[in-house]
Amino acid sequence: VKGSFTDAHTDRVGRFEAADGGTLFLDEIANLPYHLQAKLLTVIQKRYFIKVGSNTPQPTNIRLICATNRNLDEMVHNGEFREDLLYRINTIHLHIPALRERKEDILPLAQRFLEQYNQQYLRALTGFSADAEQRLLNYPWYGNIRELQHTIEKAVILSDGNLLKAENLQLTEVSGQDAPTTHEESKEDTPLQTLDEMEKNLVKKAIEQCDGNLSQAAAQLGITRQTLYNKMKRHGI
Repeated sequence: VKGSFTDAHTDRVGRFEAADGGTLFLDEIANLPYHLQAKLLTVIQKRYFIKVGSNTPQPTNIRLICATNRNLDEMVHNGEFREDLLYRINTIHLHIPALRERKEDILPLAQRFLEQYNQQYLRALTGFSADAEQRLLNYPWYGNIRELQHTIEKAVILSDGNLLKAENLQLTEVSGQDAPTTHEESKEDTPLQTLDEMEKNLVKKAIEQCDGNLSQAAAQLGITRQTLYNKMKRHGI
């Protein structure tokens, strides 16, 4: 409020006040400092806040949506995120899989970014060549949508034709993550496994190597903890 500190010349509307009767979106909730997590919890529980420099509680009625790309359960375990706050914000949990786990979204998103950067950089690219589309689908996109967006932007800037080609994308070749096999292991008499069997064995091996620590196993596999849970359930692990 006005006069609460130096340069506070007028009253200021805060986020909770501005969102009253609507929706407040807190992006990257995991980055909220620990001491501020307690204040946020108080507002959520009591449904009112007190402005800096005021003693008058002000009611707030908001729909709260939070987002993060970090593992909040693991942060709670490490003492980095308040468990009681997690319970309060986790009423309905929506898990969005990594981009590489929903390949059907890659090309529509790429086309959307192509149109966006066509306008921004005054280009007239009409689409992607067949080899570029295949390259986009095969790439693992560890940086998810942000990496895809940056890749398309860079390709639009550097392209000099009507179509984006594979070489315009400037994606590094992705080598396999499995350890190299020995000569004996690569013999033709080695029994073949189905993809499901290979995935099941890989998940079990990662969990064993991490001594049952699912967070570490998920990180080693390059997937989220929730995805690891889903795979364990599907394979009966």
